[in-house]
Amino acid sequence: MNKAPQAVRPHVVLVGRCNVGKSTLINALCEQSVALVSAHPGTTTDPVSKSMELLPYGPVVLVDTAGLDDETALGRERVKLTERALRKADLVLLVVETHALYPLEQEMLARLNKRGTHVLVVVNCHTEPSSETLIGSTAPVMAVNALSGQGVRALRERIAAALKSAVAEVPLVRDLLTGQGAVVLVTPIDKAAPQGRLILPQVQVLRDILDGGQIALVCRETELAAALARLSEPPELVITDSQVFSLVAQILPGDVPLTSFSLLMARYKGDLPVLVQGVRAIDGLQPQDRVLIVEGCTHHSQEDDIGRVKVPRLLERKAGGELRFTWAMGPNFTADIAAYRLVVHCGACMLNRREMLSRLEVAREAGVPIVNYGVLLAHFSGILQRSLAPLMSKKPSDTFFSPTSHTYNF
Repeated sequence: MNKAPQAVRPHVVLVGRCNVGKSTLINALCEQSVALVSAHPGTTTDPVSKSMELLPYGPVVLVDTAGLDDETALGRERVKLTERALRKADLVLLVVETHALYPLEQEMLARLNKRGTHVLVVVNCHTEPSSETLIGSTAPVMAVNALSGQGVRALRERIAAALKSAVAEVPLVRDLLTGQGAVVLVTPIDKAAPQGRLILPQVQVLRDILDGGQIALVCRETELAAALARLSEPPELVITDSQVFSLVAQILPGDVPLTSFSLLMARYKGDLPVLVQGVRAIDGLQPQDRVLIVEGCTHHSQEDDIGRVKVPRLLERKAGGELRFTWAMGPNFTADIAAYRLVVHCGACMLNRREMLSRLEVAREAGVPIVNYGVLLAHFSGILQRSLAPLMSKKPSDTFFSPTSHTYNF
């Protein structure tokens, strides 16, 4: 887990006014110089991230941010970056320096509470930490002296305990398996495949299968028929890359469960029912409608790129004419999306669950349907119903399927 990517690590974000000791505190928590410390306000500009092992919890990311009360023109831009960091926060440390909250701190606490974000208020004392009461706080409070290190060890333990409550155990695939057959993973090796390795969702799914004590068989789509022929019994589940959905569905017998890495990631990272409901907007697209295509990582596009070529081509064919596309890469997901007819998101393998849920909430508030690559490609392949069936919730109140027909409700 020392090499766990940031996308699967819980994020602990430090926020507060200028010069309350956020950078000193993150250095103390990590026991090394992570952030630049200065008495000059505005020293921290862009958020500073540090991955660490927080025992006994495990791998986490600590994020230092700029002061909330920087009213300069540049400072306001820094605060926007802080807001972006908060979209990823599983736990927020609101760092203060007195035992009464300033109005700005009260406002921040109220906003975080409204979002349902877990918060721990840290009083950074310049003397020996004593009282852990705080006027105006509705969140748990802990006092430390970040400069001397007093109380920091206890704070680490408090953070670890808080994360156990804040970070839900969300299943990836093993909860769907009974062990009655092998799981076949279909992993194309094309121009977009990274040299010498599998892409992150494939690795995560494979690891989850192995952690669950199940048997996995990995092959390319070109070897799928041969792989199936070598099995003494049908596989319990086949998981494919979305880009070869149609081919795999043709090879696979109709009674063998089929889904995709992208659909599993949608279930794992976000809200799969919301993404499925977004399919309705695809069928209603008209020429010149605006479509936002969002990718969580930064990469240069290649020939027949899924986000730059394949998805636009499918959507324009469906709309019967040209559409107006905008692309957003990496963290540059804009909150100004009300003008778009549809948002198409990637599988979010490089985003943590909290950020993906935040993006879905932005789309919901703007009233804009959102769908991801896997759902879109399954829909165009005519196998969305089949690919969703293995992921169907056992709780009728949680499901977006008809319990009798196993069809997704539009």
